[in-house]
Amino acid sequence: MENEKVERKEEERLHVAMFPWFAFGHINPFIHLSNKLSSHGVRISFLSASGNIPKIKYSLVQSDNTQIIPLHIPTIEGLPPGHENTSNMTDDSMPELLKLALDQMQPQIKTLLAHLKPHIVFIDFAQYWLPNLVSELNIKTVHFCVYSSIACSFNYLASMKQATTKITLPNVEDLKKPPKGHPKPSLSIKTFEAENMLYLFRSFYGGPPAIMRSYLSTNGSDAIAFKSCNEMEGPYIDYIKSCVGKPVLLTSLTLPEPPSSLLEPKFSIWLAQYPPKSVIFCSFGSESFLEDDQIKELALGLELTHLPFILVLNFLESSEPTRLDQALPSGFMERVKERGMVQTGWVQQQQILAHENVGCYVSHSGFGSILEALIGDCQLVFLPVKCDQFFNSKLFGLDLNVGIEVKRRDEDGYFDKFDVLEAVKTVMVKVDREPSKSIRTNQRKWREFVMNKEIQDKYICDLVRDLKALAWKDD
Repeated sequence: MENEKVERKEEERLHVAMFPWFAFGHINPFIHLSNKLSSHGVRISFLSASGNIPKIKYSLVQSDNTQIIPLHIPTIEGLPPGHENTSNMTDDSMPELLKLALDQMQPQIKTLLAHLKPHIVFIDFAQYWLPNLVSELNIKTVHFCVYSSIACSFNYLASMKQATTKITLPNVEDLKKPPKGHPKPSLSIKTFEAENMLYLFRSFYGGPPAIMRSYLSTNGSDAIAFKSCNEMEGPYIDYIKSCVGKPVLLTSLTLPEPPSSLLEPKFSIWLAQYPPKSVIFCSFGSESFLEDDQIKELALGLELTHLPFILVLNFLESSEPTRLDQALPSGFMERVKERGMVQTGWVQQQQILAHENVGCYVSHSGFGSILEALIGDCQLVFLPVKCDQFFNSKLFGLDLNVGIEVKRRDEDGYFDKFDVLEAVKTVMVKVDREPSKSIRTNQRKWREFVMNKEIQDKYICDLVRDLKALAWKDD
């Protein structure tokens, strides 16, 4: 009888609902994981605000295994209609208002999940209330952390362990040090990085701080999943396992699908002018922003390299040409017009990084962006702006030694044009000297690992097995 039950469960299709936070830096890893699980026969129901659906459809592989469920965002005072993800918000307060709107969606979500009847819901940091909400529906929850394990193992995890219903701002000096028992006790962050992390502990509009949301979401879930692998982050993953007291699942790197569209002619024609691996691509994603004085130093540093470059700049308040002119150094556009392209807004980053003539990527150290650059065989220069990016830079720059971080001042993170120039020269020009030689050797090693389909598929096979065990644990 027991064997028949096991066989029946093995034949049953696992149904997973995906419910990321309304930011494309969070939505995209959920999409990539959905594509991998779907290709292994898992049924996927993807939940997001209706305004995000067109972009999700662009990246989520459509099949009989997938469906996209639109959600209604309730009206919140101060949050304009149509602001359904953080990428189009022009004020720092709007993401916090969107979190309050999310909290008001609990009845909608419960009714929807009761109808869908998934075995498991993958949730993000913001939906701290969902584990309790679905427990009576016999639905399991997995907290899917889209950040690197090194970031979660540092003060972030330590703070989560000590979280209470009322969080006070911690001491900046304490935040700079790793918690007791951390696998890298010598690892530390700069003053300006610790001050940036204080945001996690702040309450807005009476809602719980981000750190509390993360703690409650993690603590209430049946398991935690990380977009990581033992080969890259083994010590940090082991440390997290010792802290959380519940199953820790690994998705591996869940790389995006190869782009289905060609690079726009304005980029392909421009890039064709230059030799292979000679162009610098500089971009900070859609939700990481530099101050104007730092944009000026960055631009001047790229100019000093005398190499061709594409510089993509976005601004919190707008992307109008007048705003770009204000941020760039005087006369910059005229001086670099023969070898520099400056853009605002969304660009085809994956296709640009894959172009044979792009040889260096200067970025905010987003985890997915770094992996795209590794696949494209680009040299890496890190200029992290916030939170997990600081730790990504340390993982890839110090632990894995596949790139170099721009030198910055401890107290405020300031860098100048010569700091940018030196970092780019190290990976692009000084190819026959250390540390460039060892960086290139390590890049080849990790590029082969990242692109090893057999390894990545094994992680997903193991994940599906673990999810089935979790889903049917109490049956």
